[in-house]
Amino acid sequence: MARRRFFVEQVRNMRASLEGEAAEHLRRVLRAEPGQRYELSDNRSVYLAEIEGFAPGRVLFRIVEELPAEQQPLRLTLGASLIKFDRFEWMIEKVTELGVERIIPILAARSEKGLAQAAVKRLERWRRIAREASQQARRARLPVITPPEEFASAVAEVSNCRFFLDEARLGRPLLGALPAASARDCADQVALLVGPEGGWTEQERTAAEEAGWQAVCLGRCVLRAETAAMAAVAVLVNAWLAEA
Repeated sequence: MARRRFFVEQVRNMRASLEGEAAEHLRRVLRAEPGQRYELSDNRSVYLAEIEGFAPGRVLFRIVEELPAEQQPLRLTLGASLIKFDRFEWMIEKVTELGVERIIPILAARSEKGLAQAAVKRLERWRRIAREASQQARRARLPVITPPEEFASAVAEVSNCRFFLDEARLGRPLLGALPAASARDCADQVALLVGPEGGWTEQERTAAEEAGWQAVCLGRCVLRAETAAMAAVAVLVNAWLAEA
């Protein structure tokens, strides 16, 4: 069974400490004891570490050795239009598990009013959700979750491939729009835009197309925004993984 992995703020002089809820979970729920070994990441490298002891609110570790840190074959940015927060948070959790590198909350024309202002206050919560999902998925690095952006700013995102998920137009299937397998090594930065619950407006579609985004779909069924995001991310990650 794979060792549990936790993220720490830093590793210094072959020592590290785990704090907060993760430390309490490790000590109270998992009943960790000195001498037990776990994996730690400082968001750069991964280490095998041994518990040295405990302090108030902290678990103290000694680094045993540095471990190989697997790199994702695809650097994927998800531009996700703001939707109801319970579903947006579920989406953050799942796309983090799948390996998304960056998440940009987008204020689309049909995003509910008030979500943008409230989203700024939710950033730390969203980053905590991503941290917990990253630990569960044994990621080496945390995804970056940016402050919310206007749609016009999001379509200026630069990547090797840029896909605009639009179920309303039933455009080219996402899988058929991917670059040839032989070209994926040179096109490992991908951006994906997912619309809000009410879909994109014609103005947004036009702006994305004029900016060079490829309109794609996931089939004839109309999916919820969070379902569409997770399904599209899974397609993209596995397409590049197959060629790694």
